[in-house]
Order: sequence, then C-alpha cells, then structure tokens
Amino acid sequence: MKILVVGAGGIGGYFGGRLLQKGADVTFLVRENRKKQLEENGLQIKSTHGDYTANPPLLLSGQPSSESFDAVIITTKSYHLETAIKDISPYISSQTMVLPLLNGIAHMDQLVEAFGGEAVIGGLCFIETTLDQNGTIVQTSPIHDLIFGERDGSKSERILALESAFSGTEANFQLSTNIVQDMWHKYSFITAMSGVTTLMRAPMGPIREQESGYRLIKDLLDEIYHVMKNIGAPVKEGLPEIQLSKMLEMGYTMKSSMQRDMEKLMPTETDHLQGFLLSKAAEKQLNTPLLNAVFANVKIYEEERA
Repeated sequence: MKILVVGAGGIGGYFGGRLLQKGADVTFLVRENRKKQLEENGLQIKSTHGDYTANPPLLLSGQPSSESFDAVIITTKSYHLETAIKDISPYISSQTMVLPLLNGIAHMDQLVEAFGGEAVIGGLCFIETTLDQNGTIVQTSPIHDLIFGERDGSKSERILALESAFSGTEANFQLSTNIVQDMWHKYSFITAMSGVTTLMRAPMGPIREQESGYRLIKDLLDEIYHVMKNIGAPVKEGLPEIQLSKMLEMGYTMKSSMQRDMEKLMPTETDHLQGFLLSKAAEKQLNTPLLNAVFANVKIYEEERA
C-alpha cells in the first residue's frame, strides 16, 4: 500500500517514520524548508521507544504530479488545512483513503466537501512530540497511539487492508469500529486540556495540585460535555468522570500542544477547538463561562502576537 504523509513534523514525522522503519511504502509531502532540513539531516526520531533515522522519499508541496496514493494521512495544524487540501488534491484518486489526524471535528466537513464522503475515514492520535531546533522529532512519553476506522463503523475491505499495512509498526495503530465517537471524545479531552494549560500557563501537574485548579479541570470537562450532549454529539454517559481520571494520571509535566505553541509564539488552534464548540453553544443559547474565558485568553495572546 502506497501511503502519503502530509507533513513531517512531530506527528507526521513520528508515525510516518515508524511506518518507514517497518518497511512500509511511505512518502512525505513537505514544504521547501522542511524538505531541505530532511535532505541535510534525515528524518530523525528520538524516543523512549527507540531512536530511528531515515532518508525518506519526499514530495514538495505545490509541485505538479500525476502520482496517486492508496492512503493520505493528514497531520497538519487546522489553520493549514485549506492549503493542505489544495496540496494533496493531485494525489487523490477514486480509491484513495483520506485519514486526518487533526484535533477537533470541524475539519471533517471540509474534507468531505473537498473529496467526498466515501474518501474520508476517521482518525485521531495521542502522542506528545515536539521538534527541536535541528528538526529532530523528540518523543518522551510512552503514549504513541493512532486510531482509525470507517466513519460508519464497518470493517470494509479497504480498512482491513489499511490495518494490515499498519500492523507490526513500532507504534500503537488501532482499528476502531466506533471512530466518530472516539473523535468526539478526543475533541472533549484536548479542548479541556488545552484550555486549562493555556489559561494557567502551566503543565497539568501543578494545576491539579491546587484545589481551584482541580475544580477548573472538572468544571470545564462538565461544561464541554453539556455542550456536546445538547448539539447531539455521540458522547457516552459519564465521559467527564472518565476523562478527569485520565487527566489526574497524566505525567506531572504534561503540556498541551496549544500551550507549547504559545510558548513558541506560534499560531494556535483555538478557533478550531474552543471556537467551534462556542459557536455551536451559541446556536443553542447555552451558557459557557469557562469556555469563553479560555477562548478569550488565547485570542488575546493571538492579538498580541500579531
């Protein structure tokens, strides 16, 4: 199976690199600066699961091509999605599976509009990675999960073929028959985690040690769940309690990717995460004081950054 990974940053570089490591046919679609970096230094992974270096096949974004792929894995930030859709269009055939690993849920409608409902499958990942100043992918926590599946929950011939292509990889690739619910659950988790860590400018450990910090995490999870239930999202009963337990078990120094982006003075995905949920809450006239506080905090940062 021919696989195109869009982006070779912390997520795309890690999972694509692990697929390369086990011998999969993987190509990376990258921009000029990253292409030069990879050509000079190779794709380098430093991880608790073992280091790996490779010189992968590369395609340059915007370059004309008649080549198509069996699966395209999108690992860009949400604010780069529109550009990514244009970049991957030449590589999509009627048989291509489009697997997005973006946070949130709003991107699904954009992808379906661009490529059709049949092409787009569901996906998400759990991993903490970053790029150092040399472009090396640094992964320090034990979690490296990628979950995928047909949006209707079926075990189709093509999804089983993708599962086979992913098998034996030095990362946890899981086929799900309930991927849409999985994506909403991840959306809830990352919206809350990014919310509290950006608002407090701290990792999870110091926040939950404070009684008021613990209450903030719990109440934000409850508020997010209330919105999702009211807009008909397929979230399970008791989700806030389940996710609170997970947050209490996270490493003391665990940060959200949005917090790390703010520390690097980079753009954020708050419009895609908190912003999208707030727009849905407004349609239902729901009261969301914590989400509003989180969103305002990040938007003020973005205005100052601009």
